[in-house]
Amino acid sequence: MRATSRAGVPGLRWWIAGLIFLATIINFVNRLTISVLAPVITTDLHLTATQFAGVANAFLIAYTISQGLSGKLYDRIGTKRGFTVSVTVWSLASMAHIFARGLFSLDCFRFVLGLGEAGNWPGAAKVIAQWFPVRQRALGMGIFNSGTSIGSVVATPLIVWMQLRFGWQATFLVLGAAGFVWLALWLSLYEVPERHPRLTPAEYALIREGRPTEPQKPVPLATILRRREAWAIAIARFFADPVWWLYITWLPLYLYKTHGFSLQQIGMFAWLPFVAADAGSLGGGWLSGFLIARGWSVDRARKAVILGGMLCMGTGMLAARAASAAAALAFIAVVLFGFQSWINNVQTLPSDYFP
Repeated sequence: MRATSRAGVPGLRWWIAGLIFLATIINFVNRLTISVLAPVITTDLHLTATQFAGVANAFLIAYTISQGLSGKLYDRIGTKRGFTVSVTVWSLASMAHIFARGLFSLDCFRFVLGLGEAGNWPGAAKVIAQWFPVRQRALGMGIFNSGTSIGSVVATPLIVWMQLRFGWQATFLVLGAAGFVWLALWLSLYEVPERHPRLTPAEYALIREGRPTEPQKPVPLATILRRREAWAIAIARFFADPVWWLYITWLPLYLYKTHGFSLQQIGMFAWLPFVAADAGSLGGGWLSGFLIARGWSVDRARKAVILGGMLCMGTGMLAARAASAAAALAFIAVVLFGFQSWINNVQTLPSDYFP
């Protein structure tokens, strides 16, 4: 049972998705700062390409560890406090990059950043599952997940402009502080549907559509590990996620070293493939919802979009052999379109299988 104490806001779930979308943009802008500024930072800190790869790996190791831990944290303390912890950690870690003086300190700051930033995804998936009916869940995931692509589009020209005007240390400081601005909005505006004072009864009924009437007990980890669906999702992510990480980590440095791009040219062109990624995220979420509305089963609709995205990712082989920067960026755009349509539906599967 729930009660509203103030006038309801029509379509509140879309505002909640927008809030998560904004967090995801900030998350990705902070993540990409080091990749966009790799030509400058590797020169200033005298890092080789191998050492920069180690810096990227420090983030990824922490990110991998934190994915599972963050999910348990959000289950234990709830989405409101869980996001507060995650955003605080990643914002402080991003701001701390101003103290980097060499490889070791940069590795440490990237590791802590990875611990904080990983929480955005299990937290966002949980918020969408709480706030959206099953038939709209993939679209809700698409909205927040498009923040990765929009963040990538915004990040490159914004970071380059800030670097040219203020330097790379100030860039990390300002972008890290943006997380605390979002946190103020989050703490003042967010609650779960059962306790949100501005959620209308009609929208609450829509959110509850197709859900069990009785509260569901958490599924034990041992039970999850016995389900082939869980292993299928984990294996799929293991093999496909590196596609995304390859381009968000190395694209600016690839354009700089292979095609001779200046920092200004990176700011002008490196964001283009991420526009296609954004279209894939929203399009993949919309398409699976459309197919479900046309009578397809949830499982069949999700897997049809997943298969299409997988086929698009195969064009990465053409990007590797592209003779010009324009051709490479075009092929990479197709890859990222496919990946985002793929990941948007794969990330929705756990809430389908384990409601």
